[in-house]
Amino acid sequence: MEQNQAAGIVAVILGLIFIICPIFSSIALTVLIGLSLVFLGIALILSGFSALNIIIGILAIIVGAAFTFNIGALSVLLGLQFYVIGILMILTGVTGLISGSQISKIASVLMIILGIVSFAFGGLSIGQPLYAPILIGIGLIVQGISLYLSE
Repeated sequence: MEQNQAAGIVAVILGLIFIICPIFSSIALTVLIGLSLVFLGIALILSGFSALNIIIGILAIIVGAAFTFNIGALSVLLGLQFYVIGILMILTGVTGLISGSQISKIASVLMIILGIVSFAFGGLSIGQPLYAPILIGIGLIVQGISLYLSE
């Protein structure tokens, strides 16, 4: 089996899990978002020792630790997590564009676009926190089918 087909099957299975078990998926997503923020903060601090990178990095680590270790209280606030992630991604992209350091311009623009998309997910899931895992599940299924059919 080709690598794309295997990845497609895994994405479809994960998408179905997200749709069938949205509460479990919401908790898992909270932990993954928290860990992602912690790693983003560490990467920002290590990528360049500018004051802005260090401030954003420390903020990302603090928020990521809160999302990772306080699952019960923050799983309801999934929409706010998307807002925080979006803001941090936009700030990271703008920092990359301004500083012109190790981060390429294309990666910085992509980071800004993904931050805007994350912000949109926050708007959709603020009214119904379980909407986000279902939406992510649908996205995973679509991406999985696309990967499976591509050669």
